[in-house]
Amino acid sequence: MDTATTDPQQLSAKIAAASTWIPKVKTEIGRVLVGQDELVDRLLIGMLCNGHILLEGMPGLAKTLAVKALAGTMKLGFSRLQFTPDLLPADLVGTMIYNPEARTFEPKLGPVFANIILADEINRAPAKVQSALLEAMQERQVTLGDKTYALPEPFLVLATQNPIDQEGTYQLPEAQLDRFLLKVTVGYPSKAEELEILDRMASTAAHPSTSPIVDPETVQRSRDLVNLIYMDPAVREYIVDLVAATRFPAKLDTSLKPLIRAGASPRATINLALASRARAFMDGRSFVTPQDVKILARDVLRHRVLLSYEAEAEDLTPDIIVERILSKVPVP
Repeated sequence: MDTATTDPQQLSAKIAAASTWIPKVKTEIGRVLVGQDELVDRLLIGMLCNGHILLEGMPGLAKTLAVKALAGTMKLGFSRLQFTPDLLPADLVGTMIYNPEARTFEPKLGPVFANIILADEINRAPAKVQSALLEAMQERQVTLGDKTYALPEPFLVLATQNPIDQEGTYQLPEAQLDRFLLKVTVGYPSKAEELEILDRMASTAAHPSTSPIVDPETVQRSRDLVNLIYMDPAVREYIVDLVAATRFPAKLDTSLKPLIRAGASPRATINLALASRARAFMDGRSFVTPQDVKILARDVLRHRVLLSYEAEAEDLTPDIIVERILSKVPVP
């Protein structure tokens, strides 16, 4: 592939040809998962951006099923990790095992050495496990003893968590939350969707599973094209203005200042731009629109905006704050 393609028509043609796997994956996932179109879109954006995704919602809303369905469509290594309060870092990353014959310690690599990691109920694990996962997520490597081992490429953590007011949950460290490209909130299905779920799932028969239809090379070619998608300077400024508004809210609206304890990091700016490009690719476009940015701003910012005690006392949520910011920052 000529990654130097700059002609819009040529780039559009390449995107149209390279994105044909997107609807195929959605159709395949649709055999297993009812509804949740927005969730599937966000998971695919994570795949295109090589970025980690955090899914939050009440138990039973198909968070785990969605991740397993996506992983099943990819010809990649997959590991499911059930996070529990007694989980140890070695259960995740591995440990050094003594070999009495050679009189040496040899590495026994843990289940984190896979392409797609389903970190189920991630907020039920203790701080030491979160620290071990943090290195894997950010550096894409693991340290055992005095040696560092690179994780396979691609490497994605697709994590699920229950709301933090649920029994036996811990608040994830802010540094770890910032490593997630998107935080997606998963809601209840509509009546029509729940009726379809009832028809499909209320049975003792084995439920269907997805089949692998996409190889790593196809995903990598798509990622190369995502990097080439055009972003107008006005859209770039819009992204920066949105993120800056979380840090200096008084410049936008004085009523927001006492509600935000800390704003989003530059990683939010990078992730919002990258995710917007991925969304344009999924739509078959060679350029980013302000609507791409607006649609993804909530998922990029909701876990990076820290609320003050005053905001929490008023029962405000990060989503409400982000909505206020989106309504006030001028759209190009």
